[in-house]
Formats: sequence, structure tokens, C-alpha cells
Amino acid sequence: MKLEIIILAAGQGTRMRSSLPKVLHTIAGRPMLAHVIDTARALNPAQLHVVIGHGADTVKEAITGDDLCWVVQEQQLGTGHAVMQALPGVSADSSVLVMYGDVPLIQADTLMALADAAATGPALLTARVADPAGYGRVLRDATGKLAGVVEHKDATPEQRRLDEINTGVLAAPASDFQAFLPRVGNDNSQGEYYLPDVLALAVAEGREVASCQVDAELEVLGINDRLQQQLVEREYQRRQARALLQAGVAIADASRIDIRGQLVCGHDVRIDVNTVLEGKVEIGDGVHIGPNCVIKDSRIDDGAHMHAFSSLDEAVVGAACSVGPYARLRPGTELAEGARIGNFVETKKALIGVGSKANHLAYIGDCEMGDGVNIGAGTITCNYDGVNKHTTRIGNDVFVGSNSTLVAPLDIADQGFVAAGSTITKTVGEKELGVSRARQRNVQGWRRPQKGKD
Repeated sequence: MKLEIIILAAGQGTRMRSSLPKVLHTIAGRPMLAHVIDTARALNPAQLHVVIGHGADTVKEAITGDDLCWVVQEQQLGTGHAVMQALPGVSADSSVLVMYGDVPLIQADTLMALADAAATGPALLTARVADPAGYGRVLRDATGKLAGVVEHKDATPEQRRLDEINTGVLAAPASDFQAFLPRVGNDNSQGEYYLPDVLALAVAEGREVASCQVDAELEVLGINDRLQQQLVEREYQRRQARALLQAGVAIADASRIDIRGQLVCGHDVRIDVNTVLEGKVEIGDGVHIGPNCVIKDSRIDDGAHMHAFSSLDEAVVGAACSVGPYARLRPGTELAEGARIGNFVETKKALIGVGSKANHLAYIGDCEMGDGVNIGAGTITCNYDGVNKHTTRIGNDVFVGSNSTLVAPLDIADQGFVAAGSTITKTVGEKELGVSRARQRNVQGWRRPQKGKD
């Protein structure tokens, strides 16, 4: 029997106190709904239905995929009503798995076990929790068979003492949903149509309802507020850090690393505390990342070293390079092998040649730099004229003295030399010295002004 999946993602999430649809709030830098869809795709469903409501257009813009069948729930009248909206698009001979867009930690293996248990009838995913307050309770008969689910608000004091909860995740043949869902009523404290009510209807007709129990409570935690979001975030990061450690990456403190995307690491990689890795990041062999670094959509080649408090954004750091501390490499920066970008240096759209260096307090933007270049402290490439950006081209083995201003468009040929404190506006030829300074004048007998005196 082919599997179809329905993901419920229509809720507003009022407890998040945000105008953003709840399922678009992020875990590890991605909408929680994106995580749920990834897990659903791992089961290779024949069809993937996503039920949306609050902020429907915003959700569709944020989540893409040709395999997604969007279903709009105009009124949010409960989980049973939400599934009813999707049922017309479900094949009658399918098995249906219902998931939730705000439960991003659920695992594919758990869902597959549940789908297998629902081969001939309904099956519910349950969990035992230390504090079941607020959750629907699983009801069982004297023989231990599942008899139904009661919501917390509708439960008796005795039922509230039960610690086995309904996760909301369930599966059943499509024919069961088509038979039982239209009979679900809303005679409850919320006036909603509850999806788990199909289980009691099935039992009443003599059907046996299967169940699977998940071991980890956090795996099925639905995010309804900022606290729950933070709990899930930390668990997600813990899982990623554990996987890195098992793969041989040396992490200084597994509780102080955030991975918000796709990370590929080589051998003998060391990552210090408070590192944030976003987007697609590739790290080569023998790379050392110091504390408090932020790396986004970048590549760091073998043997490179990022020192403390440095930032990469869409940058490439070549083999054996040194970056930082307190360096910022903006989009379009590429460092060739052995290049050095030091403390408080910012680069943007800059190609830095083999062994070239800017070790202190410089801005290098829209620049093509050759090999063996030395950029002195306080150097600025003036790349913007107020309207357009211009390029500075620096040849091989060029020396630029401290506190120099290079006004683009500008060319400095191989082995050119710029004297410290110069403002260079014209081409410096091969082996030429470029110097542009006001003549120094010393005033004899000058006295420093004093406060309160003429």
C-alpha cells in the first residue's frame, strides 16, 4: 500500500506572540516546517499534502518544493477538520500518515514504524512523560488495548493522572479516515473536531487500534511558545554536535556550537567555543577555528586557521591561510594559499594572492591583488565614488605603506611601492615609488593653547 503524508501547518501560534506563522519560526536557522518536510520526504511518500491556514501565502513563499500539495484550511476548527480538507486529494487505496508542522525533531524511523503498524488499521504514536499536563491522555481497556484519547480539558481527575499521552501523530488506511472522520463531532470544551476521536470510533466498531511508543519526549514536543522553541533548538544542536564528535571533529564544548545549515568537515578539524556555522560550510583537513567565530556559506581549505571573533560570509579561505582575530571577510572574498588577513581587517569582493597579507586595521574592497603583497596598517581602498563601485588592481610583490589611501579605479604594477601616508589616485608603474604627501612644516617656538587663556 502506497504511503501519503498529511502535514498539519495551519495554526497561528498565538503564544509565540509574533505575526510570523508559527511553522516558519526557525530551528537551526530553518523554518520548523522545513525540518518536518525533510523528515517526511525521507519516507518517500507517493504524495505530500501540507495543510495551511494562518499566513498561508507567507508559508508557501518560504517553503518550496514541486512535490508539495498545498491545502488551505480557511477556518481552523481542529485537527480532524484539517485532515478532512486534505482527504479529497488522497487516493482511496493509500495509507495515510498525519504529521505536524511544529514537531521538528520527530525521526523518520519512528514514523516508519508507525506507518508499518497501520497497515491494516489505525495506529497512534504515544509517549510517557513526567508531566502530562496539557496533553491528551491515552485510554486503554483492562487488557491494555488502546480504547481512545481524551483531551486534558475534557479528562476526569482520574484520567489526568495517566502519564501516557497522545502525540497527535497517527496513521491509518485512507478508507478508515474517509469512514470515521465525517462522524467526528465537536462536543468538547474547545468546540473543535479532534482527529484522535477516529480511534474511539474504530474501537466502537470492533477494530483494534495499534500504538507505538516513542522513547524520547523531546522527539514529539510540539512548539507552542518561545520556551519550547529553545528546548527543541538545544536538543537539535546537541544531536548535531554529537554526530560531529562521532565523526572525529574536535569540539571544545558541544553545548557551545550552533550549526544552522549543511556542514562538511575533513580530518583533524578543531572548533573552539561559541562558533556559529550557517548555510553551506565546507571545512578542510587540519583547520582550526578559534572561539566566537561566525562562518556562513563559505569554504575553508586545508590547514587554515581562523582566529577568535572572525567572520566569513560567502568567502573562500585557501590552504594554510590565517584569518583574524577580529577579521571580517565579506561576500566575494577569496584568499589564495598562505594569505594572511589580520586583526580588524575587512575585505569585500577581494581576490588576495598567494602569501599576500594585510595584518592590521585595513579595508580591502573591490580589489584584485597579486602574490606576495604587503598591505600596511590603516590602508583603505576607496572603491565607491558615491554612485559606482571601482576596482583596485595590485600586482605581485607590491608594498603599500601604512595609512595609505588607494582611490579606485587604480592600478599598482608589480613591485610597486606606496609610501606611508600617501593618497594614490594615479597608476604606480612597475618598480615605481608612489608618494603623495603635503610638505612637512615645523613651527619654531610654538606653544600649546591653554584652557581659559588667550
